Amino acid sequence: MSATDGVGAWTIPGIVRRMVPLLAALSVLELGSGLVLDTYEAFLAEYRVLAVLVPVMIGTGGNLGAILSARLSTRLHLGTLSFDPRDPVLWVDVLATLALAATVFGVTGFAAFAIGHLLGAPMGLVDLLVISLGSGMLLALVASGLSIGATYASYRFGVDPDETTIPIVTNVTDVLGVVILFAVALTVLR
Repeated sequence: MSATDGVGAWTIPGIVRRMVPLLAALSVLELGSGLVLDTYEAFLAEYRVLAVLVPVMIGTGGNLGAILSARLSTRLHLGTLSFDPRDPVLWVDVLATLALAATVFGVTGFAAFAIGHLLGAPMGLVDLLVISLGSGMLLALVASGLSIGATYASYRFGVDPDETTIPIVTNVTDVLGVVILFAVALTVLR
């Protein structure tokens, strides 16, 4: 691949030309996260401790996707990435992401339980663990799929995935993280 090809090209005007429209579109998408939160305002008033989980879900989902995206992008640049679903290294990366998610969202469930009691908005530990772990694991699966898809699409369109995958994954998981959190919470609590 030559330096003038999409993945190998690294110029400030090229990056700006590719990223401004993408970041503008993702910023508009990000507004969806606020709209979802507004929709569930009454539910959050009833179960105040869930408000503690919202920023964790948004931040951690994006972080997990960013970690996987960076790994995939690095492997692509090294020429060791295969988009073959039978690639064992690809599955190891996804399983590592899921293991991180299980650990972080498990700890988050316990922390939310403690914070809920401190704030006078207690909720059962089992309910909080199911909500935190369930929504976190679903979000980690979504983030993994987005990471693989964004890396593949960037490669196919000749764009450096270092420029595109992390913004795409973090912004989309911000919105989906809130949707998944409330879907799981409604299922558990209603």
